[in-house]
Amino acid sequence: MSRSQADSTSASEKRTVRKVVARKFIERPKTVVIMAGGTGGHVYPGLAVAEAMHQRGFNIAWLGSRGGMEKELVAKASEQMGFDIAFSEIEISGVRGKGRMALLAAPFRVLKAIEQAKQILQKLRPALVIGMGGFVAGPGGMAARKLKIPLVIHEQNAAAGTTNKILRRFANLTLVAFPGSLKNGLFIGNPVRKDIETVAPPQQRFAQKEGPIKVLVLGGSRGALAINEMVPAAFGKVNKALPFQIVHQTGKDKLEATKESYAQAGVKANVVPYIELMSEALEWADFAICRSGALTVSELAAVGLGAVFIPFPHAIDDHQTKNADFLVQCGAAVVKQQKELSPEILAVLLNELLAGRERLQQMAVKAKQQSKPHAAEKFADFCEELIHD
Repeated sequence: MSRSQADSTSASEKRTVRKVVARKFIERPKTVVIMAGGTGGHVYPGLAVAEAMHQRGFNIAWLGSRGGMEKELVAKASEQMGFDIAFSEIEISGVRGKGRMALLAAPFRVLKAIEQAKQILQKLRPALVIGMGGFVAGPGGMAARKLKIPLVIHEQNAAAGTTNKILRRFANLTLVAFPGSLKNGLFIGNPVRKDIETVAPPQQRFAQKEGPIKVLVLGGSRGALAINEMVPAAFGKVNKALPFQIVHQTGKDKLEATKESYAQAGVKANVVPYIELMSEALEWADFAICRSGALTVSELAAVGLGAVFIPFPHAIDDHQTKNADFLVQCGAAVVKQQKELSPEILAVLLNELLAGRERLQQMAVKAKQQSKPHAAEKFADFCEELIHD
């Protein structure tokens, strides 16, 4: 073989290698970064989106805040769903109620967090960044903007938080769980877990129900003191002729105190710190008594279950009352403000609801009518369109 032929062959081989390398680079699964933290109300919808995006062939990475509860939740969900979620974290937290010095230092801490997020995104090179709320979403969203990475944000509450109000101005796409919470936001609902979406509809469930009215009381993972104290006392005052069964989830630290409250009220109840399979609990219940966090409201609608809402009175912008209104206005729920509530007042309402299943079924059907099924899949549809645009 002549030298010129050898050079020609070598050049041809190099071009072939470059094409193969380029093809592998192009075909390599793209990465999507999800930013969420602080509460389960931000994290669980993010996990539902993560699963939907992974099923479409995307690698999933997660950006959380250092010391946040999201790290443990994401690790556990990753194991359950059967795919890896690369977890990174930045140093960021809230400043409300932490004093003047924390407020003065806030701009510097935010700038530091933006730089940390920027370095992480540069390393991950994602095709898309998704902001699902929590303190981490602000610096992460700003970093995505600086790096010109497409940004999608999702607002879970009926009253938008400050971070999303800011990010909306330059996000490529804004999605909302409740209509009208953010200007120009597309109403898709809150992504919920698949096991909750597959619960039988209320007409089918109630056709098979008989015996005592089944009440699900949700005190929250951290334990809502007012619910854990007031509900047992209220059940102690209801009409003794009305049969009922109670499952009461208290949170880790309120278990023994709540058990004692039921004992003092002379009421039998199954009191547990956590409910692992919420879908089964919602399917079992005839109605729920709970706070009105965004995810709780969305899960009740997804299943089709009526509720008595006691909004958290110190929620920013009273967003829990606004969340509750979504189901209250259509007759699917009743709202009672904590400051106006007593065991006696709650007992009057319980007497009405425990009188029979007809009203409870009507509430459940109305709740189901407000649901936004397959929100995670619709979310993923929008993300794919943006990535491939």
